[in-house]
Amino acid sequence: MRSFILPAATLWQRELVRFWRQKSRVMGVVASPLVFWLFIGYGSNDLAKFYSGALVLTVMFSAIFSTITIIEDRREGFLLSMLVSPAPRTSMVLGKILGSATLGWIQGMIFLLFAPLAGIGIAPGELVVLAGTIFLISFTLTGLGFVLAWKMESTSGFHALMNLLLFPMWIVSGALFPMAAAHGWIKAVMWINPLTYSVSLLNHALSLPDATPGALTSLVVTAAFGVALLLASGMMAARKSARSSA
Repeated sequence: MRSFILPAATLWQRELVRFWRQKSRVMGVVASPLVFWLFIGYGSNDLAKFYSGALVLTVMFSAIFSTITIIEDRREGFLLSMLVSPAPRTSMVLGKILGSATLGWIQGMIFLLFAPLAGIGIAPGELVVLAGTIFLISFTLTGLGFVLAWKMESTSGFHALMNLLLFPMWIVSGALFPMAAAHGWIKAVMWINPLTYSVSLLNHALSLPDATPGALTSLVVTAAFGVALLLASGMMAARKSARSSA
């Protein structure tokens, strides 16, 4: 058990220390969705309508910036040394994902402080549920970022892929318009989009309207997607380790 927990905890701590040394990332990741939300919200005279989507966008930005460190680790040789170590591959992947997910969670919680601007009241008892919801969403998005970053050789290619994939996912997730207002194939895409369930789960936690699908369905799909991405990341790392050893 120690051989599994220690590598995961070490890599988790490494991600936090690296982030602390790059303080400008906090401002960039939180400020961009905040400005985006304020412009759209005040433009439509409904800040509450777009709040949950902006919060998910904050976590998504964090996942983009955090998982890019995988490409940097490959360039610096750290990734190879990590893979040839005797530590379990799943524990190393879990440590990387947990570290980045924790950063996304912290930045999501910072964004939660702006809920009163949207007229959203949060009771003390609801804060625990919201904290768990934001962490689950952060873990899932970080896992997706890990899977994509693992195959990339350059940061520019990674950013292009993330913009091509994640932003369309976010747009048709219910962040900008509810599922009830969607028509035709867009509505079908929303039903199969995993991020739709993350936004819906957050809407339920905030007691906001237009929370579709249901709370239980949203929770199950978001958690299952996160676990699937963790397992996929572990298998990718195991294959890479096998090739490196050969």
